[in-house]
Amino acid sequence: MKYLLPLLLLLISSSVFGQEAMRRWRKMNQIRADKFDLVLPEVMRENNIDMWIVMNREGNFDPLYPDLGEGYVGSTGYYIFTDNGGDRIERAVLGISGYLLKEGGTYDYFGSDLELKNYVKERDPKRIGLNFSKAIGGADGLSYSGYLELAEVLGKQYEDRFVSAEKLVSDFRSRRVASEIAVFAEACELSYQIAEKALSNEIITPNVTTLEDVAWWMKEQLFKHNLESSFGMPSVYVTGIRGIVATSSDRIIQRGDVLMIDWGVGLMNMYTDMKRMAYVLQEGETTVPPGIQNAFDQGVKVRDIIKKTIKPGLTAQATEDAVYAALTKAGFNKMKGFNKYTEGDITDVIIGCHSVGNWGHGVGPSIAFFNPVRLGFELKASNLLSIELFAYTKVPEWGGKKLRVPLEDDAIVTARGLEWLYPINPRVLVIK
Repeated sequence: MKYLLPLLLLLISSSVFGQEAMRRWRKMNQIRADKFDLVLPEVMRENNIDMWIVMNREGNFDPLYPDLGEGYVGSTGYYIFTDNGGDRIERAVLGISGYLLKEGGTYDYFGSDLELKNYVKERDPKRIGLNFSKAIGGADGLSYSGYLELAEVLGKQYEDRFVSAEKLVSDFRSRRVASEIAVFAEACELSYQIAEKALSNEIITPNVTTLEDVAWWMKEQLFKHNLESSFGMPSVYVTGIRGIVATSSDRIIQRGDVLMIDWGVGLMNMYTDMKRMAYVLQEGETTVPPGIQNAFDQGVKVRDIIKKTIKPGLTAQATEDAVYAALTKAGFNKMKGFNKYTEGDITDVIIGCHSVGNWGHGVGPSIAFFNPVRLGFELKASNLLSIELFAYTKVPEWGGKKLRVPLEDDAIVTARGLEWLYPINPRVLVIK
């Protein structure tokens, strides 16, 4: 009976105050609990790490601070995860406090940062993972002075057991639980709906609206829906015969323009990354010119081949090789570098299917030339990927010059292969 009144008061207050805030908090708690229960044990053991220490300083939080529950850090604090051999990883927080962190219910113990030495000594881990990395920024949250402090507090005996948690961080973040995928799909819905509305006559009046008008409208939607973004400013740009003409500038949108948007939203620590393409009709036109439509269609063919080729169980590098082999067999040309297209009649292609999720560019396996270390990571079911490609096709209406068609939508790797999480970009949007 004594628990009934507080619960009743909570239900009454939540029905009046902070409904959306509480909804989001509960979802993030569920994600954290699921990842601690289901993902953390396997990734700690796969990476042979007995204890994982994530240090945070006031004003200098680790990139995983939102994943691990946040909280108030007065000076220095630690999230500590210990593999004691059971089916559950022990979780402790030292030097970090706060109502939301404690009420989340995902940690076993809260204590002072001064307990660190004894806490570690009692468990005597053989390998201690710390967040330092040359290749992955999201796994490089430990500062140099923080490393020195840990070495001083724990002593030479345990300093010799420090190892990089780079791969552990990548695995922990990129292997998704169902609650996490549900939130990401919600973010994707908001992201594509805002982008497609931005490229419409509801927002754009040809010869009046500027690129930055559209970008600022999109920024305003972030405030309206209480969202974040990995993009400082949405990339709203015009592509012409000589390539990109202008991006999110005061350049006025004109008839005959080919418009692109590259952007994403952040919701409950999940971030999207996607593109959309539109054409502004000339006076007298009713449809997209055949050459531009064909260029888009070639990009869609490339996207279909990528989707059919990606499977779990291979490294990202092996997958990239398989994708390019399939594209070459289908008559496309693999570009030698970004924007290094040819003058031939063939469609030139380059892909950058990168990890996505907790930022627009995630830390997991990445089928992308710009993430060389993560090309060596194995694709696992539940990894989220941004299926990004650039296809260059000749357009007769442009005197045979090539149009750069960028396609990008977010998907999940499953046991069946690759699956979309929302309605992907099906067509060139038309602005009348």
